[in-house]
Amino acid sequence: MKAIACEPPKARGLPLARFSTREVAAETRRVGLAAKIGDSTVWRWLHEDAIRPWQYRCWLFPRDPDFAAKAGRILDLYARIWDGQPLRDDEFVLSTDEKTSIQARVRRHPSLPPVPGQAQRIEHEYHRAGAWAYLAALDVHRAKLFGRCEQHTGIEPFGRLVDEVMATPPYRGSVTGFVSHQLSR
Repeated sequence: MKAIACEPPKARGLPLARFSTREVAAETRRVGLAAKIGDSTVWRWLHEDAIRPWQYRCWLFPRDPDFAAKAGRILDLYARIWDGQPLRDDEFVLSTDEKTSIQARVRRHPSLPPVPGQAQRIEHEYHRAGAWAYLAALDVHRAKLFGRCEQHTGIEPFGRLVDEVMATPPYRGSVTGFVSHQLSR
């Protein structure tokens, strides 16, 4: 079973990137190593091992030769410093990002609230309502989050996010321009 957990699933002809505990248990039963074995038993046995080659961590190695300089400017902003000078109280650092292709789903029936002796009931069936993009801006020093769903990404939806942020105190009228930096991978 531990050997199965250590090998890549494609070596067994399985279309998986890696095995889950459930898949290790299923493969253990399929090849006849155990007639019956539960997922929690597999997890416990694997977890007890001192060396766990089936576990791994991914990381990105920066390939941009200017990565340290670019990252340093971002880290300075997080420390409230710009061009070697501390930021004033009326200067803000907002980090923005987008999540594209979020599948919008509409439940077929409304959810029912919990009542005494019964949990909330949520219908699992839904209708697809297309793909949306989620745009977000985070004030990194005040932990204030702004977010909005848009049908598309681009400069116009981003502009609407900026307008939303800039219409809200304390940001209203505080910034005349934006500085944007992107780190290469």
